[in-house]
Amino acid sequence: MQYRTLGRTGVQVSSLALGAMNFGRIGRTTQDEATAIVDAALEGGINVIDTADAYSGGESEEMVGKAIAGRRDDIVLATKATLPMGDERNHRGSSRRWLVTSLDNSLRRLGVDHVDLYQIHRWDPTTSDEETLSALTDLQRAGKIRYFGSSTFPAYRIVQGQWAAREHHLSRYVTEQPSYSILQRGIETDVLPVTEEYGLGVLAWSPLASGWLSGAIREGRDITTSRSAFMPQRFDTAIPSNRARLDAVEQLAQVADEAGLTMIQLALGFVTAHPAVTSALIGPRTLDHLHSQLAAADTVLTADVLDAIDAVIAPGTDLAAHEKNDTPPALLDPALRRR
Repeated sequence: MQYRTLGRTGVQVSSLALGAMNFGRIGRTTQDEATAIVDAALEGGINVIDTADAYSGGESEEMVGKAIAGRRDDIVLATKATLPMGDERNHRGSSRRWLVTSLDNSLRRLGVDHVDLYQIHRWDPTTSDEETLSALTDLQRAGKIRYFGSSTFPAYRIVQGQWAAREHHLSRYVTEQPSYSILQRGIETDVLPVTEEYGLGVLAWSPLASGWLSGAIREGRDITTSRSAFMPQRFDTAIPSNRARLDAVEQLAQVADEAGLTMIQLALGFVTAHPAVTSALIGPRTLDHLHSQLAAADTVLTADVLDAIDAVIAPGTDLAAHEKNDTPPALLDPALRRR
């Protein structure tokens, strides 16, 4: 396992981090299975565990809390807030009112008195940067969080958050958690240059592109991955963007074969090769998934392999831009772009 400094915090973190989204009903994972995955991940050198309040309605946090009991100080523990937690209109977003409550709920579920990294899961356009950063700064000063970061923010919002912290003399976001994979390279255009400019740590989610780069999806095979069962539209090869992904996967499989690598090693090695990326978040649903991904922990791609990947998917290119989750609100709501 490789270790890197998380932004400018001085905290040393593993180049692979354990994402716990599949713990609970989303991944149909039991507590025993989740604990076994955490045990194996820690044994394999991973020291970062990332979850969120919204994962299975808090069940993931509860499972993580039970799995890490008695060894919390050896783990860089991260969670998130802002996605809806029920139908109540104020049980979401990044207002002070909700963040204070949401963090207390997360700490209770995790069974800890603080988290190392608290992340704003998505940018909330209804809440000012000053409101959010002020609340996060107070939570940090209260000792409930050590650092805080953003997740899936557009580049201009990352810049705005940095400016607002400086303008209002508040603590700043020290990490960003974007989606990044060989098939979704758009953040190379703006997000990653911005994180480098401000010295942010980067925890990249979906480095296997929702399973497209796991090796299980190939031409001529039925797509039967867990993710395809509840997100079928992302795997319907009659849709042009999905057809493009499948064509790219076939070319990447050849690149991997010629380099003597598995598809997982190629995919994770690509993400961790970028100098702006601190860690790649893996989200195994089973122990077998975890072991296949841990095998990529020390993978270092050579320049010719990286060049071959660039020849398949050009730098800065998203094969499914509509899945990025960071589209500005005005592009989604006509009322925001018309008088």
